[in-house]
Amino acid sequence: MRLRVRGPNGVANISLPDTATVADLKQEITSKTDLPAFDLKAGFPPKDLNLDQFDDELKLADTGLKLDGEQLIATPHDIAGPLKHAGSSTSNLPTSIPPSYQASTAQMSSSSASQPPLSLARKSSNDVSDDPPEVPFPLLNGTLCLRIMPDDNSCMFRAFSSAALGGDIDSMHELRSLVASIIQSQPDTYSEAVLEKKPDAYCAWIKREDAWGGGIELSILSQQFDLEICSINVQDLRVDRFNETAARRIILVYSGIHYDVVALSPSEEPHTHSDLPPDFDTKVFDTGKDEILAGAVELCGILQGKHYYTDTAGFAIKCNQCGWRGKGEKEATVHASNTGHMDFGES
Repeated sequence: MRLRVRGPNGVANISLPDTATVADLKQEITSKTDLPAFDLKAGFPPKDLNLDQFDDELKLADTGLKLDGEQLIATPHDIAGPLKHAGSSTSNLPTSIPPSYQASTAQMSSSSASQPPLSLARKSSNDVSDDPPEVPFPLLNGTLCLRIMPDDNSCMFRAFSSAALGGDIDSMHELRSLVASIIQSQPDTYSEAVLEKKPDAYCAWIKREDAWGGGIELSILSQQFDLEICSINVQDLRVDRFNETAARRIILVYSGIHYDVVALSPSEEPHTHSDLPPDFDTKVFDTGKDEILAGAVELCGILQGKHYYTDTAGFAIKCNQCGWRGKGEKEATVHASNTGHMDFGES
């Protein structure tokens, strides 16, 4: 039996004898992907494949699974642990705000944390969804792609979960609750001075569907999932790093009022375009592979040239509810506080 497995480090071939058992396949997947515990998807479109439903000593030929010639997608299983046990342990929590958070205060969470959440729509001219840029990456037989998240005020949480939770973009409610539980368990670290809001009020705020996530949330999630998060600012190509000591990395793209995620998609030579769905993406990378981060910055340079960003300090803004016009997020926040209006767009 011959098959392929795609893990965080790329694609590997597996060859097994006809007498191979379920345990043999699990061992081979671990060997090829360096994942001691994993979740699998198979088929097209990919569907969940649960090997634990079979006895380890059962021969693969007797499972009824048609795996010969198949490509499996392996994602870390233990990465979801903090979601299942949010608040149950604080042993891995940061005892101080990581230095990279200080560099992130230009991002939306720190400036809007003490204000009502705003809904800011991007101009259609900034939209690249019809033709997202790609960067050839022949070194890993793939193409770096921008995977665009929905514009629904949960884009940061969706981008993070898309990468860290094996393609799932709908775990924003659990992630918001996780962030709130960590803040409540660490009052000395996440104080009112840091949050610019009383911790209980901040926790109630971040659990709302219309509250944006930013630097504080990225710092917490990076620690809880033991990932380095690199957030590239499209406007100036600055890279903000969270939890730099982690062995694995995800790369987010920040365009002023929105987050997307960078993915490596397998592609045919010359690797200028990938036509496979996101199920085949790799979004978790070894932190030693700085060439991937450099490629992501190159990708953001293309986005910068397409003006795929919003200058939140100086952009012309209008209220979609009453027609008021102003400049920048601060003026919009004042208008929101005075009127209760939350729906804004670039004018």
